[in-house]
Amino acid sequence: MTSPALRNRYLNDSIATASPGRLLVMLYDRLVLDMAQGEEALRAGDRTTGADRLMHAQEIIIELRSTLDMEVWSGAAGLAALYAYWLSELIGANVTGDAERARLVREQIEPVRDAWREAAAQPAAH
Repeated sequence: MTSPALRNRYLNDSIATASPGRLLVMLYDRLVLDMAQGEEALRAGDRTTGADRLMHAQEIIIELRSTLDMEVWSGAAGLAALYAYWLSELIGANVTGDAERARLVREQIEPVRDAWREAAAQPAAH
């Protein structure tokens, strides 16, 4: 069995050596995980865990939004608007304990995550 310290070191090393594209995918993967766990907790009536997971998801969306460079990519404004919508919906789902609302947001995020994963897997353009 792997010790927690060894697991944390491996995770930290993975993050420190990941490419920017891989880091983005890792954030999206965690976002989807938080959303699924939050939704599941809300469905089970565990508002505390549901709120915790959805708040962490909100923090990830805020981080994703803060890293957008509007000057470099013409699609950044559209993605920023999508992040704002997701954030608003997650806050609403969290306040009301609405697992269905959280599910709908997660289902919107998953294809975006998959697109970033595909883009990160492409060889760098020369």
